Amino acid sequence: MKSSATGAVHDAHQPPGTPGMAQGPVDRYFKISERGSTYGREIRGGLATFFTMAYILVLNPIILSGAKDMTGAKLDPAQLVTATALVAAVMTVIMGVGGNLPLALAAGLGLNAVVAYQLAPLMTWDDAMGLIVLEGLIICALVVTGLREAVMHAIPQPLKQAISVGIGLFIAFIGFVDAGFVTRIPDVANTTVPVQLGTGSLTGWPMLVFCLGLVLTVVLLARKVKGAILISIVTMTVVAVVLNKAADIKTWGLTTPSLPDTLVDTPDFGLLGNFDLFGAFGQVSVVTVLLLVFTLILSDFFDTMGTVVGVTAEAGLLDEDGQVPQLGRVLLIDGAAAVAGGAASASSATTYIESAAGVGEGARTGFANLFTGGLFALALFMAPLLTIVPLQAAAPALVAVGFLMMTQVKHIDWDRYDIAIPAFLTIAVMPFTYSITNGIGAGFLAYVIIKTALGRAREVHWLLWGVSVLFLVYFGIDPVEQLLGVK
Repeated sequence: MKSSATGAVHDAHQPPGTPGMAQGPVDRYFKISERGSTYGREIRGGLATFFTMAYILVLNPIILSGAKDMTGAKLDPAQLVTATALVAAVMTVIMGVGGNLPLALAAGLGLNAVVAYQLAPLMTWDDAMGLIVLEGLIICALVVTGLREAVMHAIPQPLKQAISVGIGLFIAFIGFVDAGFVTRIPDVANTTVPVQLGTGSLTGWPMLVFCLGLVLTVVLLARKVKGAILISIVTMTVVAVVLNKAADIKTWGLTTPSLPDTLVDTPDFGLLGNFDLFGAFGQVSVVTVLLLVFTLILSDFFDTMGTVVGVTAEAGLLDEDGQVPQLGRVLLIDGAAAVAGGAASASSATTYIESAAGVGEGARTGFANLFTGGLFALALFMAPLLTIVPLQAAAPALVAVGFLMMTQVKHIDWDRYDIAIPAFLTIAVMPFTYSITNGIGAGFLAYVIIKTALGRAREVHWLLWGVSVLFLVYFGIDPVEQLLGVK
């Protein structure tokens, strides 16, 4: 997959776009020929990246608009499409021009689940998006001050991997619940089972759409078809539209798959700027706010590091020391993307592992991002089309993403109980308590306690000690407040 420029530099008669020979200011700026690429490869790579991550234009609005804040307010799906596309377009282009790496950015799956299911129920949407902006600013500060290394070294690698796995299971669970494949059992006598399959069985056309979509998604993934998730969403949306037209189905839920009067429309920028940077501090305790921000930083920061290193290595762009070129600038742009996502009410934006699809098509520079970002810009006008996707057609993608995140579990050493037990608790507590924060807290506390019990407390980084104390207060906040007479 790595291009070669051997012998190309000395050929003065090479046609435009031949690897190894600069063809003008654009080529020189992006180092297209220097990195053994061509304009054609960059364009193909940019298009491939867009089509493998375009599903976020559907999933992000569905996840965020499906939740309510503490006042019962919900976000408008069409406005969320605009916000999601705008942030992805702008930040992807900035990464291309400023970082010169084929790394695309958009609202992060997992991060938007934190916003929808952790933050929003505790505060208003403006407050929740304010915390996203705050998270991004802190990440930028960590990058500028060089503290990112301290944060990275504080958390043991197996716990980082366990966090990814736990979020994956959480997202998959959300997918099953949103589709109605898993439902809560009503509070009736003589039952201790909290959830069940469908309504006791799988019934209805919408459920058929979900099941067929799940089968299609996993088959495409197993066959390693590029754009598998997007293909599944589009295909099952078409099926849903046809079924709805033929049977006039009333049980789709949040979104009914019926064709709009127009397929394109003027973008609605109504959500832009709707954030309150410090509003959350007036809604929940300071400790809770700090832990929520820490959860966002942890999810965003380490996912970005893994993605950036992985995609850059795949492109053969790591330097002789195995480092990402201009890493500080890349991380700063990623932090700025979180700020932009919060400011636009699109949730935190981050670097996408799907950028590897573009690398697979030959992209080696930020020039590819101009085309990825350009297609996201076109999507600004497609809100009517994108908002017809029902949950049953999109939910299989959540399950699939959960599987992909789950694959990190293979890197955890399950024979080392001092690591395996905290990792297990991190993974299990997230979906079982419907809380990413709870899972991280359980894992951190278990790690500190077990290390201390084994007489190896010195192995625990001081920063992890501090965070664990915060989590201890977080879990015990109710009795502490009662003891202090606060409530």
